[in-house]
Amino acid sequence: MAPSAVPTMRALILAALLMPLAASPALADRAAVKRGQKVVDEWCRDCHVREGAKLTADMAPPYSMIVSIEGRDRAWFEAFLEADHFPMTTFRLFDHEKADVVEWLLDLQKRQK
Repeated sequence: MAPSAVPTMRALILAALLMPLAASPALADRAAVKRGQKVVDEWCRDCHVREGAKLTADMAPPYSMIVSIEGRDRAWFEAFLEADHFPMTTFRLFDHEKADVVEWLLDLQKRQK
């Protein structure tokens, strides 16, 4: 190999090694959405109406309704999950769980558009 080709080869190898890291934010987001889904399934589904079921006074609205309201963005969801809401005050999520639930809600919102 010619000496002038060595820097080019190193650059190509470095680019190949770094390529997966460029995709990692998307992978991290997908992982957060999946974790958020697990939190919702474990802690929230008992009180939120399932899709297609009738909304009753003793049930919280379905997530599709929650995310479709104008102005519901990342900041709104984060603020909502930080504040106490009866009867949700009985459930205390860790900060990382709240962040994952926000990612799941935003993903649901994006899929509905």
